[in-house]
Amino acid sequence: MPLPFLTADRAFDASAEDIALPFDDHDSWRRPYRPGPWRVAAAASLLLIASFVLLAGMVIAFAGALPGTAACLGLAFVVIVCALRLLRTGAWVSRHGVRRVGFLMTTTVPWNRVAAVRTVQQPVKWLGFPRTVQGQALIVVRQGGEALAPLLTDSNADFLARGEAFDRAADTVEAWADEYAQG
Repeated sequence: MPLPFLTADRAFDASAEDIALPFDDHDSWRRPYRPGPWRVAAAASLLLIASFVLLAGMVIAFAGALPGTAACLGLAFVVIVCALRLLRTGAWVSRHGVRRVGFLMTTTVPWNRVAAVRTVQQPVKWLGFPRTVQGQALIVVRQGGEALAPLLTDSNADFLARGEAFDRAADTVEAWADEYAQG
């Protein structure tokens, strides 16, 4: 079963390395990079937990306790939704703007309201935890000087220990900004 939110289409094909905007359809929202191994491992762990909860729900159903079964099914549903939402988090781009999808909140900035997209050196959160380390972050500065929370960092679940992937993703988002923010 193809999972389109896990692929970056042709962005990383050997033949598409020289293309800044490798997607055919610029109107649909695309993640310009692949999810990192830390994010995928966390989502897989959540799905494993959900499978155990579903198994427990089945055992409880065979025992005849329907309220316990309903509770297990509800908990498994919540865990599965959390795993899918975890996979959706990150930066997304389209002709309409740039979108920062967080676990609980999504922020979209149209390209006509973007003043700059740049990579800066600053303290960044390590894997989303409160601990910060010195690293690189891709930030979007809105018109008026207000900066959005970092779109990408080299220490998040997508790019930890993958410096080249961070540079490639940051360059791709900056290329989208160059293409659509000025025109």
